[in-house]
Amino acid sequence: MDRTGSRMPRAFAARATRNSLLDRIGVSGFATLIAMGIAIMTISNAHAEDQPGASALELAGSAPQVASYTLDNGMNVVVIPDNRAPVVTHMVWYKVGAADEPPGHSGIAHFLEHLMFKGTEKLDPGEFSKMVARWGGQDNAFTSQDVTAYFQRIPKDRLGDVMKMEADRMVNLRLAEENVVTERDVILEERRMRVDNDPANILMEQAKAALYLAHPYGTPIIGWDTEIRQLDRRDALSFYERFYAPNNAVLVVSGDVAPEEVLELARKHYGDIARRDEVSRGSRPAEPEPRAPREVMLKDPRAAKPTLYRYYLAPSYAQDEGLEAEALELLMRIVGENPTGRLYQELVVKQKLATTAGGWFSGITRDYGSLGIYAVATPQTDIVDVEAALDRVISDVAENGVTEDELERARRAAIAELVYDYDSQTSMARIYGYALATGRSVEDIAKHPQRLAQVTMEDVAAAAEKYLQAERSVTAKLIPDPQAVAEDRQQTAQPPAGPTTTIQ
Repeated sequence: MDRTGSRMPRAFAARATRNSLLDRIGVSGFATLIAMGIAIMTISNAHAEDQPGASALELAGSAPQVASYTLDNGMNVVVIPDNRAPVVTHMVWYKVGAADEPPGHSGIAHFLEHLMFKGTEKLDPGEFSKMVARWGGQDNAFTSQDVTAYFQRIPKDRLGDVMKMEADRMVNLRLAEENVVTERDVILEERRMRVDNDPANILMEQAKAALYLAHPYGTPIIGWDTEIRQLDRRDALSFYERFYAPNNAVLVVSGDVAPEEVLELARKHYGDIARRDEVSRGSRPAEPEPRAPREVMLKDPRAAKPTLYRYYLAPSYAQDEGLEAEALELLMRIVGENPTGRLYQELVVKQKLATTAGGWFSGITRDYGSLGIYAVATPQTDIVDVEAALDRVISDVAENGVTEDELERARRAAIAELVYDYDSQTSMARIYGYALATGRSVEDIAKHPQRLAQVTMEDVAAAAEKYLQAERSVTAKLIPDPQAVAEDRQQTAQPPAGPTTTIQ
């Protein structure tokens, strides 16, 4: 199962999804990423241009009708009817993630997510997933910095059965010591596969740690290797007993259902679970105002091409009370959308310094958001020249803003992407679940197209000038190390040399 973190809904802040994809696939997966980015942009623009008379709000007119309730024990229930097929997506979102972990226990949120499949008094380890598969469904789970979610896609007549099992493991998890130790080894292997064996992911982990000086978003969701090794059964149960409660959860059901039907089932299966008044995330450290640019460089024999990433600290949708987050979303479409974005056009098409370049806005977090940009140098290009060209693009947009045509194209593409997400019951469940679990509301989601429509050129220019500042950034460079490659080839009986990391 895919139980690693950073998986986020695609639509509400599409840049965030591409950020998480970047985080997860690294350089080795760049071809796939770019292919996906090009496909998304092509479809979005084609959709918008096929309707030249349609406004952004008209394009958003197909938004679903959503019903929301709160059970007596505090559990939020959201229902998104979609009656095109007899299928239902059931998701339970806990308002807790990696950023809520106690100091020194990084990775416990993700560890517990794995352990939630180890059974209860009623279900043997792994039986939950076997039952869902037997019904012809699918199930999985994921952890992010802010949330942990469990979901199943099943035939509509199995909705009550899935609710019964999910409610059971909300309060009746049973952990045998041998299962905990075995699963910890699985996570260590997952970390080696996803991070330690991929220089791009090592670099981005270091860059995130440098971006956040105080806030826990700088700690990796999967955890630091040294701290994962110390996690035990007591840590898992302590985290479970503190945070897994109905009044810290959001139930989202989308698909072939009626709101009243879901509410009745939710009351039956979740309604009798006692609320836990002591459940609380606690306060997270505030990030100090950044004062100096930072740089992280990784030289690694496994790196194929010189690559540059840059992160800027920015507000999230949940933090922003004006239109800054929406302005940043549209700004980064203009700057980083492949292949029509300014970065790609300038670095790849015109100057031919990079094989690819782009950027994104990540803003669906509970606390801070971020802007990200990247470029992969051609074999003939020094990364210094790529960085200089990238800096010129960023300086130009920060000093001169964007054009009305660029803004309108970005707006229409953003709304069109929302419309496509409205067409997927799973995407809609993710969008609403993530929003509610990070402090936003059903109304916030409904108003997002209107807020995008209100963004002006002046809003985008002000956001660019304010947040694309060097002192708010961390620049990360991945450099192939030919000397290390040569040494590696000579050391046929020895393991490869380890990467060297410098943080400035």
